Amino acid sequence: MVDSLTAEKRSWNMSRISNKDTKPELIVRKLLHKNGYRFRLHRKDLPGKPDLVLPKYKTVIFVHGCFWHMHEGCKDAGIPKTRTEFWKKKLEENVKRDKKNIQLLKKLGWNVIIVWECETHNSEVQLLARLGKELTRN
Repeated sequence: MVDSLTAEKRSWNMSRISNKDTKPELIVRKLLHKNGYRFRLHRKDLPGKPDLVLPKYKTVIFVHGCFWHMHEGCKDAGIPKTRTEFWKKKLEENVKRDKKNIQLLKKLGWNVIIVWECETHNSEVQLLARLGKELTRN
């Protein structure tokens, strides 16, 4: 399949993809706040700049896009059919960096929760139950 956009237009489109304040992240933030959890955002002093940091629970939450972080078994994750080698390398580096940051956070004593983008499309009740269980297990 040939890209219908020019290289400049494709580059512009890709530059608009945000790594902060994404729709899935906003859903998780709203859900937690509405249920009394308080948190800090994107702490630069922690490995990987977690999306949410709940100091009271010594927990960090990453809200991962299924495509960008290669969510195993998810229909939204997969390698594009064009420029396969480029995408495979890029996405595998994301996963490698994620694992490294999770290890570092755990060494520092933090509980790490990963919320996948596809989970934010499901029931808020299920997501809140999972998060509540994870937050209170320490």
